[in-house]
Amino acid sequence: MLDFLFTGWGAFWMMLFMVVPFGLMFHYVIRRKSVVEPGPSATPRSRLARIEGVWLAVVFVVFVGVNLASLRFMPTLAATRVAASGAPVQEINLTAKSWGYDLSSRQIETGRPVRFAGKSSDTQHGFAVYHPDGRLLFTMMLIPGLNRPTTLVHTFTEPGKYKVRCLEYCGIAHHGMMDELTVVKAN
Repeated sequence: MLDFLFTGWGAFWMMLFMVVPFGLMFHYVIRRKSVVEPGPSATPRSRLARIEGVWLAVVFVVFVGVNLASLRFMPTLAATRVAASGAPVQEINLTAKSWGYDLSSRQIETGRPVRFAGKSSDTQHGFAVYHPDGRLLFTMMLIPGLNRPTTLVHTFTEPGKYKVRCLEYCGIAHHGMMDELTVVKAN
């Protein structure tokens, strides 16, 4: 229901919702102590302790609430949900090497979860997939020497040509490390 709060511009506005009140309170306290009442405070310590307690409780409740609500957007939990649903998952194994990708498949069906499992054979690489309109969908960091591959599950909803780029500087030909995934309508 409130998914828009955790994706795209919604995440930006949610961040402002949390930062702006803190900034206003900070500005109020600094201005009050430096211009209005530069001397010692006349407010009793017990009242300050109550105000401080209420402020910290509100911040804590909002922070914990937002984080708990955003858990469903974590890729690891999304992968667990897909595995538990029993939906057929397309597996794509990939290996990043200077300066390209070895992919087990470059064709994907819409509406079907895809598990990307990636490794790096030489240095740190990125695996970033871009929507045909240029939006970044997701990125994975591929680190050499790991025992298990880095995995991520994503379900493509629109057909098209999706660009793949490395977002981790991996050497002199880093700018040319690109590939493409073709997403087709499911039969």
